[in-house]
Amino acid sequence: MSKAQETREKILREAAALFNQYGYSGSSMSDIMRVTGLQKGGIYNHFHSKDELALQAFDFAAECMRQQYIGALKGKKNAVDRLKAMIFVFSNFAENPPIPGGCPLLNTAVESDDAHPALRQRAQIAMDGWRTLICKIVDKGIAKGEVRENVEADAIATIVISTLEGAIMMSKLYGDAIHIKRAIAHLHDYIDNQL
Repeated sequence: MSKAQETREKILREAAALFNQYGYSGSSMSDIMRVTGLQKGGIYNHFHSKDELALQAFDFAAECMRQQYIGALKGKKNAVDRLKAMIFVFSNFAENPPIPGGCPLLNTAVESDDAHPALRQRAQIAMDGWRTLICKIVDKGIAKGEVRENVEADAIATIVISTLEGAIMMSKLYGDAIHIKRAIAHLHDYIDNQL
């Protein structure tokens, strides 16, 4: 990796953590300069604007999350095991998220709802990827006879994602991982009894 690539990755990593903790609106260029240790010109050498940096920093954060799922799914063949592996990834997110500040998808979706359409679109794309992955797992499980035929894949995706993201929000709000632990236990029971 070249020096320029290393610098660019450092900016993305640090900006992703900053935006995830303080939000796009709550993070100034001075803050970005402080966390990266670079001057404004050094940052603008790699990104034309704060908006461009925010979009790419979100993509970086979303990819960090995606890699967590991919790692958890390795070696898992059964649909139920694959869903539980994805859920397990979240067991660490409340206390040890891949990007400081919690789930970047949740944080970005809430912040960008009305204020930043391009960032909102990126969050939707990331969410679509997560939903699609869950739907593929369920549909493949139906085809292999591991999941009941009458199960609606997109409904499972909605329930799993909403439960996990809501539990992450509560765990962060109260500073207590019990909420994510309860949600994970509930989802395991739901998957065992409904699929």
